[in-house]
Amino acid sequence: MGAADDGAYIGWLRERSMLAHAERIAGRFSGVGGVWQTPYANPDPASAAAASPVWFTAYPVSMITKPGASFLGTLGDEELWRAFRDVGITAVHTGPLKRAGGIFGREATPSVDGYFDRISTEIDEVFGSDAEFRRMCEVAAAHGGIVIDDIVPGHTGKGPDFRLAEMKVGDYPGIYHMVEIAPEDWRLLPEVPEGRDSVNLGPEAESLLEQAGYIVGRLQRVIFQEPGVKDTNWSATAPVTGADQVVRRWVYLHYFKDGQPSINWLDPTFAGMRLVIGDALHSLGTLGAGALRLDANGFLGVEKSATPGAPAWSEGHPLSNAVNQLVAGMVRKVGGFTFQELNLSIDDMRATSDQGADLSYDFVGRPGYAHALATGDTSFLRLMLRAALDRGLQPMRLVHALQNHDEMTYELVHLARHGTDLFEFRGEQVTGSDLAATVRGELIERLTGPAAPYNATFTTNGIASTLATIAAAALGISDISEISDKSIAEIKRAHLLLAMFNAWQPGVFALSGWDLCGMLTLPRSQTPPGADTRWLHRAAYDLMDYRPDATGSPSRIPRGRSLYGSVPRQLADPGSFVAGLRDILRVRAESGIATALQLDVPDVTDPALFAMVHRLGDGRRQMTVLNFAGRPVTGRPVSSEVLLDDDLSLGPHEGRFLIIGG
Repeated sequence: MGAADDGAYIGWLRERSMLAHAERIAGRFSGVGGVWQTPYANPDPASAAAASPVWFTAYPVSMITKPGASFLGTLGDEELWRAFRDVGITAVHTGPLKRAGGIFGREATPSVDGYFDRISTEIDEVFGSDAEFRRMCEVAAAHGGIVIDDIVPGHTGKGPDFRLAEMKVGDYPGIYHMVEIAPEDWRLLPEVPEGRDSVNLGPEAESLLEQAGYIVGRLQRVIFQEPGVKDTNWSATAPVTGADQVVRRWVYLHYFKDGQPSINWLDPTFAGMRLVIGDALHSLGTLGAGALRLDANGFLGVEKSATPGAPAWSEGHPLSNAVNQLVAGMVRKVGGFTFQELNLSIDDMRATSDQGADLSYDFVGRPGYAHALATGDTSFLRLMLRAALDRGLQPMRLVHALQNHDEMTYELVHLARHGTDLFEFRGEQVTGSDLAATVRGELIERLTGPAAPYNATFTTNGIASTLATIAAAALGISDISEISDKSIAEIKRAHLLLAMFNAWQPGVFALSGWDLCGMLTLPRSQTPPGADTRWLHRAAYDLMDYRPDATGSPSRIPRGRSLYGSVPRQLADPGSFVAGLRDILRVRAESGIATALQLDVPDVTDPALFAMVHRLGDGRRQMTVLNFAGRPVTGRPVSSEVLLDDDLSLGPHEGRFLIIGG
């Protein structure tokens, strides 16, 4: 890398650092009356859900763009927004767009996690420009929509800020959970292989460094754990010559990949806080976004356990709650709202919803609806939604999504948290740990392997799949290379059932381009070299038939097979997926269910049935009834809130939206 005694290199890094940019941006908001005109203390999920109840979640590298236009230029296309308005989409979540990856010397290194390892407040020119972002916001507003951007409070990439931290320049080491190791203790550190800048610690080195008083030791879990690649959440740097000519080695925390060093939110310099708040204000005040996603924001506090031998307290920590309130409060103060992607226990999700982000991603129903579709049995789905309701986590606080860029999770964090507690499942009392093992095993058996070789597990987190391939697996289709028209119709019907489940309950409903086009997973031979299995479900798609002959996206992601076709073609076909989705969203909008109150997740007379009961804003009762089986079902929900006089007959993967008492 650049020489530490080269003042020009340090100046070059400072000029490009997020901390320096943040300090310049933050000053524009100080002493300004406008930032005191909006309530900010309490989350306001109802206002957020009412303002933008249906989101399109983009994934920049997978979108086939309009000829001659960038990703942002494409998302600012008037024709696209007219189509969105026709479908019922009211917001676009862009996904991460700012420069990401790392810096080695003066050379940029690529992102290690789909641009979630941010190193700059500037838009990456691969996706467009600041001006194009602002233009996209203007077009969205003209069509009654908003744009949602991202910030990552938990970590950065190994950009200028991390390199300056390694060289112990100014406040930069205070940004990160990093500890300088005395030279006499370098014997505790593994050697860094040639050509790399760090190496992951093994469990033994982690333990020895804890005993030596350097780090807090092992954490509650190792996300993305992979033997020989990531055995712990700690990595050691290679020797680095500092600005003072002292050679140092550091150990740093990374909840995720080693290229994503974790931000320290309780360092005396508060440099990490300054960096993140500045990034947020840039997105809202400079670019014009109306809301922000807080990514990986459940991992903002870590504390050594008071119990000898126990893992450090790293999830559900009060510091995470305090930080989320601080960041979300600042966003509300300047007129925006936030949502968080927080895969923690229901208890922790409930706690963070009282203070912090306005909305949370729904990790409660997500694995449940996949399991219900795969098995034709809604027992687990009902169990999870009841657990949320019993703990006061109302669905209006959640973002209920179809496919996103990540795997279909089966981490089942709530059951792990309550591993020894008993749950009633299929007529028996089982522990949380045993229930998680059963559900995970059934998902793997039915959605991967010989039954569905086109899907694949992703580490211990979940299954790489599209919702179209989950539906195909549930229907018993083991080969997607040749799918008949009849099978496509059945996949579409199952896919629409999942849309009904997510859209016909309170909160925000979100969907992706992979959903709109009915994308299949890519063959494994077409995924990027060295990429993890999630790239199977990130195929390139063309929403508007912009470039029918394109073989991939501008980011060179191969084009996948679309079962449904482009949005304009589907809008012209009354039997298409998008036409069916438009009808579902029309019912959603006319009923006002986005801001309703959930009253009950009732028992059912057939395990394939699923129901939710809500009280709408006008006081009427509403019931969503769904058949998760590929067979006709006759039965009824048994609810103390709503009495049905007769059984309902539903066809395979059919749903009903019932209004009772009006």
